[in-house]
Amino acid sequence: MIRIAVDAMGGDRGPETILEGALDAAREGGLSLSLVGDERRLRGLLADAGGPGPLDVAIVHADDVVGMGEPPTAALRRRPGASIRVAASEVASGRAAALFSAGNTGATVMAAHAAFGMISGADRPALAAIVPTRQSPAVLLDVGANAECRPQHLVQFATMGAVYARLALGVERPRVGLLSIGEEETKGNDLTREAHQLLKAGGLDFIGNIEARQVYAGGADVIVCDGFTGNIALKVSEGLVELMGQLLRDGVARLGPELAPAVGAVLFDRFERRVDDAEYGAVPLLGVAGLALIGHGRSSAKAVRQGILAAGRFASAGFIARLQQEVAAAGETHR
Repeated sequence: MIRIAVDAMGGDRGPETILEGALDAAREGGLSLSLVGDERRLRGLLADAGGPGPLDVAIVHADDVVGMGEPPTAALRRRPGASIRVAASEVASGRAAALFSAGNTGATVMAAHAAFGMISGADRPALAAIVPTRQSPAVLLDVGANAECRPQHLVQFATMGAVYARLALGVERPRVGLLSIGEEETKGNDLTREAHQLLKAGGLDFIGNIEARQVYAGGADVIVCDGFTGNIALKVSEGLVELMGQLLRDGVARLGPELAPAVGAVLFDRFERRVDDAEYGAVPLLGVAGLALIGHGRSSAKAVRQGILAAGRFASAGFIARLQQEVAAAGETHR
């Protein structure tokens, strides 16, 4: 059975939510779990949930935790026994196949980087989010691992994103777009202008710059940017989805008690399947030589379940080995 190391102490909603989602994932996906955190507290929560039953659930003690608002570098230095570091070491040692955390993103990225190292052909890790478009899902990266990047890093992100789109979304030849403030190659800052030229000269199916309004149009399968820009784009999108959902609820409520339940059920079911980030649950950290999936800090039990199930699927598919092989092959092609 595939074992997932879960940072049970990370996230805004506490270990109760993490535990609920993790147990649901283990039941649905036939996964083994290593719950990493305060052993006494986790055993109590597990008992309150009725115990593991037939599930293979281990508790791995960690005597500290990195807070959501703490600076990751300083926090990891001060807290060698933090749950995210212990969870990453479970994967690095081979005791678990993948890591899931909804905790401090910066600390998770740094812990995974330190524990796993990088695959050949990648200098920086990148967080790759799946976003909905009018046609089919697309990959947006980086969405938060690197606030500052160099042009060659964006090229590496594009290569990894293309491999991810091929392996995870089934896109045979992903179209790659560079997020900028205009479609012309002269638009943007130094980073995007230089990255444009490198991507243009490379072997990817580079379609040029795309503006933010085009991200969800479906013209690109992979959208590349630095982590600062990507994180803002993702958070703005999440806020827009919440607004649209509320506007839909307000509109449906005006239909009256006879029509509202039936119409609302159809609308919200379709809407949530297309845009609810909990459907994916977590985003993979591409570039590190170990499997790590990072959930939103405010992840619900559903999002935790989906993220851990995704970790199980990636592990069973040998995702890291396939990613490393294809990135290395792409690097040889681009030389």
